[in-house]
Amino acid sequence: MAAKNMSTAGLSFFHPLIGQWFSEKVGLPTDIQGKAWPEIARGRHVLVTAPTGSGKTLAAFLWGLNQLLSGAWPAGRVRVLYVSPLKALNNDVRKNLLKPLQELKEYFSSAGAAFPQINVLTRSGDTPGEERRRMIRRPPEVLITTPESLNLLLSSKSGRTLLTGIATVILDEIHAVTGT
Repeated sequence: MAAKNMSTAGLSFFHPLIGQWFSEKVGLPTDIQGKAWPEIARGRHVLVTAPTGSGKTLAAFLWGLNQLLSGAWPAGRVRVLYVSPLKALNNDVRKNLLKPLQELKEYFSSAGAAFPQINVLTRSGDTPGEERRRMIRRPPEVLITTPESLNLLLSSKSGRTLLTGIATVILDEIHAVTGT
């Protein structure tokens, strides 16, 4: 019983509708989520290492979504930057974020609560030029990219401008890039 109480305590950091969504759609937080969220909420740098399927990605993203949905981080700028060396993983991460965002939108709507537009886009070497230009004109709140594309963004004035509002950075598969 104590483990359950400890696990649900991590949800107290989130907007009540996000906590409700999590409890009803996901269940109890995993051990790693329960340990990471208090540290993330305090603004600390966190290195999360756990087996596949333990909830690391949601542990990393949920606080940023909370901040966007609660208005703590205003929309209209890149606030969450996710970097992974695996392009295929980036596309999966985007798809896996869109479903919870749609579900959360329904929860907020049912409660009569405001729900800001949150765009989640990917940028890699395969991203068409028109899409990259549109991203500069209308930045996504969540940008999913590769180290190579991040390097290109950092080397151009418009790219650096795109990144000026970042509030959190998620580095996934860090072991694949630590040598470089």
